[in-house]
Amino acid sequence: MGRFVLVARLAVRDLRRRRVETVLLLLAILAATTTLTLGLVLRDAAAGPYQSTREATAGPDVVATAELATLEKLATASGVSGHSGPYPVVPSELQAAGRTSDVQVVGRDTASAAVDRPAVVEGRWAGDGGAVLEAAFARALGVDVGDQVTLGGRSFVVAGLAVTAATAPYPGGSCYVAVGCASGEVPAGTNLPADLLRDPGLVWLTEADTRALSDDVSYVLNLRLSDPAQAWSFADAHPSVITHTWQTVQEEATELARDSQILLLIGAWLLGLLAVAGLAVLVGGRIADQTRRVGLLKAVGGTPGLVAAVMLAEYLLVALVAAAGGLALGTLAAPLLTGPGAGLLGQASAPAPTLATAAWVIAAALGVAVVATGVPALRAARSSTVGALADAPRAPRRVGWLIAVSARLPASLLLAVRVAARRPRRVVLGAVSIAVTVSGLFVLLVLNAFLSSRSGTPAYGQAQVEVLREVLLVWTVVLLGLAAVNALVITWATVLDNRRSSALARALGATPRDVSTAMAAAQVLPALVGAALGVFPGGFALFGMINLITGGDGARVTLPSIPVLFALVAAAVLAVALLTSVPALLGSRRPVAESLRG
Repeated sequence: MGRFVLVARLAVRDLRRRRVETVLLLLAILAATTTLTLGLVLRDAAAGPYQSTREATAGPDVVATAELATLEKLATASGVSGHSGPYPVVPSELQAAGRTSDVQVVGRDTASAAVDRPAVVEGRWAGDGGAVLEAAFARALGVDVGDQVTLGGRSFVVAGLAVTAATAPYPGGSCYVAVGCASGEVPAGTNLPADLLRDPGLVWLTEADTRALSDDVSYVLNLRLSDPAQAWSFADAHPSVITHTWQTVQEEATELARDSQILLLIGAWLLGLLAVAGLAVLVGGRIADQTRRVGLLKAVGGTPGLVAAVMLAEYLLVALVAAAGGLALGTLAAPLLTGPGAGLLGQASAPAPTLATAAWVIAAALGVAVVATGVPALRAARSSTVGALADAPRAPRRVGWLIAVSARLPASLLLAVRVAARRPRRVVLGAVSIAVTVSGLFVLLVLNAFLSSRSGTPAYGQAQVEVLREVLLVWTVVLLGLAAVNALVITWATVLDNRRSSALARALGATPRDVSTAMAAAQVLPALVGAALGVFPGGFALFGMINLITGGDGARVTLPSIPVLFALVAAAVLAVALLTSVPALLGSRRPVAESLRG
């Protein structure tokens, strides 16, 4: 029998014998790989609606703004295969539904053109006295077909709503007017020109109506190139003309997906840390139960390398299955967290993961498995054959000062302290798990408050806020779920590890309640430390890292108040106490004689 076949058969047999633990291992890594896949493919999924809109509307490869004569010459430049325009554009102010907004008004008598044919999604194209609003802009204002709007002091009827691929949907968009535009939030103390347009929307009127609004006329030209991939090069070759390439427009149209992507990738790393903590405890417990099996393998001629390979193989196999599942689930779920919105056509579709994406996800899954299992597997492989076959219980370490301190405590706390001291590595992993979870919740509170304060503003429309909140909800559910699994796994491993010592304590007079309370308290004490560290410095450090990655301004957000932070720590500790009480209570119900024999 080949070495590889032998290792594979032994690994599969081990996984089948411990199905519950195998499922927990799979779920822990699957949560991390699914979230990582979501983060990696989300922007590709978001690009689908823009591409659909670009195809349906004959989207331009380059949009140029300049003097009329310059644009007429540019329309015949080398590399241009088609164009529409130049069209007049004027700055104006729109009033509707009790709200006022700056707008860029483009004069077009008809939507039909060889390049850039805005698709009317509601109503009809503009006629005399009629206006067509960019669909996302209309939704943000709460304006529908048939409503009255005022432009430059003149009244117009909203004839229709349309989408275009020539500019990103509101609140994004290209600037065509000579007075200039400013989008997004402006830092406090910044002095802007009085006639500068702030977060302008896009409106189409007839050419006559457009010219009647203002004498400050600019012109915009839509170009199709023989090779769309050369849009950047074409723009660089004409520096005297203000140009907007289709790649720039697509990037701005998928900007929301970039924010979601960053959140998901950070969430994936947090989940990866939680998975490592949970797996390390599971692996430690499984390897402790396999001590005699290690001895048997070595007794029949197995080398330490073969033993380590057998023990690592089962976890690597689970990691590969979790990576494949994470790639599939993340890819299928990506369209649910992004969509065309009001300003684009089509639906987001599940993108095919690239080789780079697959490599990252597989490497992350294998990395989690190796980091969590490598040291325990090597330690077991290096153990002596005689000692492994004997499988004698490990004598607890005696620490004088700890014995002196714990001797004065009530029975349940005395047992809790000694249980925690017996497995310091497990205590650290439990504290790290809670610290990671609380750090993530701290950031979620900050981001939720930020989104609440920005909802309905030009920087973040209501639809955008809803999408980002869906991403935060996914992050929250998976983070809390994996943290809960970790708490249960750590407590149950502690119960199993202390079966004999707990039974001995009960034989010497401790009650089942004392033992169950001790098992739960052994997790609550590290949880308190971990929750405190998760708020500071953990939460502040994680939020600072997000600001650094996104280029955000932390001064514009409201951090949770001191009472909220205390409540967060208390809630985390209470949740751990409730979760750990169940396995602790179940473990304390086993008969003393049976535990001492087993």
